[in-house]
Amino acid sequence: MSQSVLVAGFSTRHVARSAKLAGYEVYAVDHFCDRDLGWYTRDRSRFEELDELIPAITEMCQKHQIDWLVPTSGAELLESPVPLLGADTRSAERFMDKCATQDFFEEIGVEAPRLLPPGQFPAMVKPRSGSGGWRNMVVFCEAEKRAWDEAFNHAPAITQEVVSGAPCSVCCVADGSRARAIAVNEQLLRGSGRAEYGFCGSVTPLRDSRAGLLGGIGEKIAAASGCRGTVGIDFVLGDRAWAIEVNPRFQATLDTVEMAAGVNLFSLHARACGGSLPAERTRAGRVAVRTIVFAERDMVMKEDLSRFSPAVADIPWPGTEFEEGQAVISVYGQGADREEAFAMLDKHMKSIQQYMG
Repeated sequence: MSQSVLVAGFSTRHVARSAKLAGYEVYAVDHFCDRDLGWYTRDRSRFEELDELIPAITEMCQKHQIDWLVPTSGAELLESPVPLLGADTRSAERFMDKCATQDFFEEIGVEAPRLLPPGQFPAMVKPRSGSGGWRNMVVFCEAEKRAWDEAFNHAPAITQEVVSGAPCSVCCVADGSRARAIAVNEQLLRGSGRAEYGFCGSVTPLRDSRAGLLGGIGEKIAAASGCRGTVGIDFVLGDRAWAIEVNPRFQATLDTVEMAAGVNLFSLHARACGGSLPAERTRAGRVAVRTIVFAERDMVMKEDLSRFSPAVADIPWPGTEFEEGQAVISVYGQGADREEAFAMLDKHMKSIQQYMG
C-alpha cells in the first residue's frame, strides 16, 4: 500500500505532481486550487488567509489517513497533527527571519550582502519575513524608504547593500548534516514595475563556468542548516557569489529541475529525510525554462487552457477573475540548449496569449 502525503501551503501543484509521480497518494491544502491540482490529488481544499490554513490541515487529516505532512511556502512553521516529511520547524524557523539568516551566513563564513545602518543609501529594502521577492525594492533616499514603509504597512524590514549580478539558486537535498546539490538554476525576475525583484520563473541549468562553485557553496549552506529534505539557496552571482536566502522547503524551481535533470525531486526529498543522499551531483541533460504569466489588466479567464498541458501548468478554472499583476498561468519550454528552450517557450506563449482575456 502506498504512503499518503498532505502537501500544504500557498502553492502546492508542483509538489503534488512530483509526489504523485513518485508513487504517493496525495492530498493538498492550497490557496489557489488550480484546475491541474486535481489531476494529482485524491482530495484538496482551498484556503484564503493564513489563519485558515491550520484548520484546513486538521480537517483534511480527520477526513483521510495521512502519513506525512509536506509544507510549502506559508506552512513552514505550522504545528502538524501528523509527522513532517521535511525540515522540522525548529530548523526552518531561523530561515523565516532574514536577520537570523544573515547571522547564519556570518557564522558559517559565507559571503552575503552586508546589512546597512539607517540612513545609508542606496539600499535594498526587503521585509524581514516572506518569500518571492515581490516587496523587495532599491531605495535611494529616506523619502523612498518612508514610502516603502507606508506601502507595506510598516512591516519589519532589513536594508542591505545593493550588489550587482545575476539572480540564481541552488537546489539541494540534505539529511540534517550533509547535503548534495541537485541543480543550479537561473532565476527570472519581473525586472520592472513595483514588483521588479519578484520571482517569475527559472531556467535549469545555469550555464556559467562558476555553476560548480555555486553548487559547492549551496551544499555547505544546506549541510549546516540542520534541515532535512530539499533546501534551496538563493544567490546573486556577480564578481562574487553573494548568498541571499535559504528556503527550507520545496522551491518554485522544482519543475525546471525535474525537466532538465530527469529526476523525481520528491523521491530524492523523501530519501534525504531518511538519511540517504545521491552519491554524486545530478547532471542536467537538457535546458528547461518556466515563466509565470501575469495579468496585464483586470481580466476574467473565459477559456479552459488545460488542453495546452504539458506546455502549461497552474491552470486557472474558466471564470476565474484576475486583478492586474496577478499570476495567471505557468508556461514551459525545453530543448538541447538555452536558445532552443526559449524558442519553444516563445511558441507556447504565442499559443496561449490569444486566450488571455
